[in-house]
Amino acid sequence: MMNAIELKEHARERAGAWTKEPFDAATRQEVGRLLEENGDALVEHFYTDLEFGTGGLRGLMGPGTNRMNRYTVAQTTQGLAQYVLDSGSSNPSVAIAHDSRNGSPEFARVAAEVLAGNGIRVFLYPALRPTPQLSFTVRSKGCTAGIVITASHNPKEYNGYKVYWSDGGQIVPPHDSGIIREVRNVHSMDSVRWAADSDLPNIHLLGAGDDEAYLKTVQDLSLDAGLRKEGSDMPLVYTPLHGTGSVSVIPALKNTGFRNVHIVESQREPDGNFPTVHSPNPEEGAALAEAIALAKQVNAQLVMGTDPDSDRVGIAVPDTLSESGFRLLNGNETGALLVHYVLQGRKNAGQLNPQTDFVATTIVTSNLMSELGKRFDLKVHETLTGFKWIADVIRREEGRSRFVVGGEESYGYMIGDAVRDKDAVAASCLLAEMAHVAQAAGTDLLGELEAIHREHGLYQEALVSQTRQGRTGKADIVAQMESFRTAPPRELAGEEVLELRDYQERKRTVFPSEETEDIALPSSNVIQFVTSAGSIVTARPSGTEPKIKFYFSVCMSPEELAKKNNYGQAKKELESRIARLKAALGING
Repeated sequence: MMNAIELKEHARERAGAWTKEPFDAATRQEVGRLLEENGDALVEHFYTDLEFGTGGLRGLMGPGTNRMNRYTVAQTTQGLAQYVLDSGSSNPSVAIAHDSRNGSPEFARVAAEVLAGNGIRVFLYPALRPTPQLSFTVRSKGCTAGIVITASHNPKEYNGYKVYWSDGGQIVPPHDSGIIREVRNVHSMDSVRWAADSDLPNIHLLGAGDDEAYLKTVQDLSLDAGLRKEGSDMPLVYTPLHGTGSVSVIPALKNTGFRNVHIVESQREPDGNFPTVHSPNPEEGAALAEAIALAKQVNAQLVMGTDPDSDRVGIAVPDTLSESGFRLLNGNETGALLVHYVLQGRKNAGQLNPQTDFVATTIVTSNLMSELGKRFDLKVHETLTGFKWIADVIRREEGRSRFVVGGEESYGYMIGDAVRDKDAVAASCLLAEMAHVAQAAGTDLLGELEAIHREHGLYQEALVSQTRQGRTGKADIVAQMESFRTAPPRELAGEEVLELRDYQERKRTVFPSEETEDIALPSSNVIQFVTSAGSIVTARPSGTEPKIKFYFSVCMSPEELAKKNNYGQAKKELESRIARLKAALGING
């Protein structure tokens, strides 16, 4: 490992190449400034290459080899192009979409021109479109691969580059490692083949017909005949948080029959600076603050917000016990409501087949979603974190069984298999439909959630994300995970640890015998502890951000819940258990 002096000299040497052509004047000037200052910023911009991981690129924008910019995008696309050309496709093509982030339109065009320069046909959306629409388009156009330029819910300083394969899902083995290998073989801009004028006809712009095809697929997911026939005047509030929901969720809600949708006007227009929020993340209450304020004015029964690329949706519902008058539901609660509604609706319509249909969820998602699938006599597939693994299950099961619905705790949900990634456009329409149906039945979503808990068990979850920036932050995360593996706790808050699940080693260790069993999932850097009280504690470094995430899940059986004085008190008891588990691991938040 290089020391600080060697690392800086290494960065200076790499930066020197960026002060010359083919880099543009603005880039050369900014890199020259970094060289003149000769500080830590120079090292962070150039000490390494921005890593193309198993899902693509994501990082801070700016000049340098360790930043998102037109040059790192071009080199990445050259590697992808080579892999596509070597894939054996007789007429390779790639679909491209982008979100509202600063730089996204430019990066999408750069990717298109590099692909065209390699003789690959490109289907390019000329303006922002949601990530799920890109997944749909890959399949509808029969493309070899797809690209979305987005950093999802990250702050404005970030951008990213997600890659999809022909099934419409994000890349998984063997494609991920193959593309990574080709990207690493592109060592400089000299290796990038840009489109000449003669190559530009390879770029085909997508249009209104492609939008209509996707929105029709979303509309067809509706389960309530009354809504389809008569529409709904139920007041609801929606915010696109300056993202692609402005061109997708808004028209989708209208198509589904919702006539009384109030848009947060200050957040309607796409804007990569996200001026009204610190972070455009619907998982955070602050992002929905303006929507909740509007909801109070219009007496809305539901508040929804989607992230910039419209693959995640967060909701808030009226709650007389809440100080603000509205309660934010977490991703597990929303997922349980959605899974139950879809399964019950399909069963009522005679569209559920226990012999073939299945539900999918992930190892860090509430077990309640799995329990719901089992109660409807369906097979449940539990995957690693990330919808690419759910899409992979769908691909592997194609022709033998049918995916119905699934979700993960990070506010991502998927209904049906026309889209092979989390889809906040479709989820928003079904969530609005759920609220409409509940209101017609004289209840609301909180009432529906309590009914689910009373029948299937009360589950409570919490997530703590700890950000560790820079090189030292990465080292801290590595050390922490290693400690969990080599010296796992034998008790947490008075609860005996019965299992250690190490998904990187793909081993399950049972205590106190220390007998091991194989885990039949791909390797992933995740550690999970299961206690005698049924608590599950998970540690997982993020694959896209400089974070380590801790997931806590506790539960109470329906029988135990029935003995409690009231539902709210039972929830507080579970919250106290989570607080004790956090304290046992020294985790704040």
